[in-house]
Amino acid sequence: MKKETENQDRILSEGIEKAKRVVRRATKPQTVKTKAAEDKQVEKKTAVARRTTRRPAAKKTAQVEFGKGLKIIPLGGLEQIGMNITAFEYDDSIIVVDCGLSFPEDDMLGIDLVIPDVTYLKENIDKVKGFVITHGHEDHIGALPYVLKEVNAPVYGTKLTMGLIENKLKEHVLPKPVKRKVVSYGQAINLGCFRIEFIRTNHSISDAAALAIFSPVGIIVHTGDFKVDFTPVNGDTIDLQRFAELGKKGVLALMGDSTNIMKPGFTMSERTVGKTFDNIFAENEKSRIIVATFASNVDRVQQIINSAAKFGRKVVVEGRSMVNVITTATELGYLDIPNNIMIEMEQMTNYPPEKLVLITTGSQGEAMAALSRMAANIHRKVSIQPGDTVIFSSRPIPGNEKSVSKVINELSEKGANVIVQDTHVSGHACQEEMKLIYALTKPQYAIPIHGEFQHRKAHTELAQQMGIPKENTLLLSSGDVLEISPERAALVGKVQAQGIMVDGLGVGDVGNIVLRDRQHLSENGLIIIVLTLEKYTNQLLAGPDIVSRGFVYVRESEYLMDEAKGIVYAALERCLDNNVSDWSKIKTEIKDSLSDFLWKKMKRNPMILPIIMEIE
Repeated sequence: MKKETENQDRILSEGIEKAKRVVRRATKPQTVKTKAAEDKQVEKKTAVARRTTRRPAAKKTAQVEFGKGLKIIPLGGLEQIGMNITAFEYDDSIIVVDCGLSFPEDDMLGIDLVIPDVTYLKENIDKVKGFVITHGHEDHIGALPYVLKEVNAPVYGTKLTMGLIENKLKEHVLPKPVKRKVVSYGQAINLGCFRIEFIRTNHSISDAAALAIFSPVGIIVHTGDFKVDFTPVNGDTIDLQRFAELGKKGVLALMGDSTNIMKPGFTMSERTVGKTFDNIFAENEKSRIIVATFASNVDRVQQIINSAAKFGRKVVVEGRSMVNVITTATELGYLDIPNNIMIEMEQMTNYPPEKLVLITTGSQGEAMAALSRMAANIHRKVSIQPGDTVIFSSRPIPGNEKSVSKVINELSEKGANVIVQDTHVSGHACQEEMKLIYALTKPQYAIPIHGEFQHRKAHTELAQQMGIPKENTLLLSSGDVLEISPERAALVGKVQAQGIMVDGLGVGDVGNIVLRDRQHLSENGLIIIVLTLEKYTNQLLAGPDIVSRGFVYVRESEYLMDEAKGIVYAALERCLDNNVSDWSKIKTEIKDSLSDFLWKKMKRNPMILPIIMEIE
């Protein structure tokens, strides 16, 4: 009996050691692609070893205790399209995937952009091993210059992505240099207890990547923004084989792009847009052509240049971000520009309009973008002429529809022919592409990312169709702390994850109170009350004088202003009669009295600002 027990212990020990060797080989960058047959053989022997005994020691070795699981902490990107950033934490290691910004909502008056709150990263800065970036869109890299000032950690990304990040960092003064490293597809980097492999995908910008995150509890696949494009304009197609290999190894969780999850079928190839451009150029041979698109859509720019060369047109680039991206992409070899096709803005007068193509920013109706300024007649070098053909080669981001419609109307009023159909394809996966990734990776858990709630809710339903149990489809919110292991997944906490507003050079100095005041001013206007009191007696020496901004036109409302002065004077008299000398109490009495009067009189509620001056 003793001998039999010893044999069982020996078989178990050998099986576990072989399993450990497989794991060690899988966590070395140079042996990422292990043979499927070898993996299967080792797994089979390990399973046999486990079945030979029920000793508690074996069970403890095979399982990960809950509380020691991997923490996934989205700090943005889960309530909107934009501001994507997610932290992965295990023991003393944190890696951060993406660091993007979002553009302000309509009620964020005066705000330029919104960046994620990285308080949690600052509090755990010793654990942060690096930022891993999936691609070069603003909603994935835009906040890096701001965040790196607070959390200085190495940044890793593909060639074009790092080139665009370099451009952004040049515009900001960082307190300390930041380590940057270019990573190739198939290459893996070791950050703390994590190993991250970059996998080739397709998107509306070149060099997009998905990530395989090898953690102590299992493999997490993060798709980034992606689609399956079998005929990409630049580079190779998505590496579906690698997704399948990871699926055979065993994927703990898939974090998938939800942007287009409500659209059935497949996303069209980017190459189809090139044929549309050729047709438009052929039909508008006697017109100047202006194309507005996203600056970062390098493949789209390439196709516009290809059509221009085919039809003998010169190309002019307008818009600072467009110029920067095209310059960087050309230097890195992602744009193939024929000789002598590009000209400067000042050279446009040397060519007839029908021989020109302008590539410009402003496809989202941004107020200060080049196309918007052309439409509003405030561009210094370009005026819209009757007969111009303007192509919107993009789809409005949710929330920008009104701005885009305004620009289209302004262009149409000036006699331009505006084209908005069939000149854009999405860079995000539709339902069938997402199903393909699920079929290949076979994840234990599904964690939808990148989208509003309705998108992520639809994503959970699709995951369930693909065989993921309902309890394993996890809907998170920004700031949630998800602890995940092969045994279970649960929310274990919440961290600070509100957006931080950037206004000019001010970062975070505008909050909800300031926004509320701006909203109040924009809706109701401002009344300023100026009083001059004697220093010791508080006797009224001058005023009250009333200044109105955005409330009523004073010259046409003299009777109302006289009544308002009487209300203010009466409030001041009440304070003096009651021996009230505290200025804050006097101001409060004036504000309350005047506010009540104006509401009863006009049903308006302006911001009232009393100013008291003192003279000896």
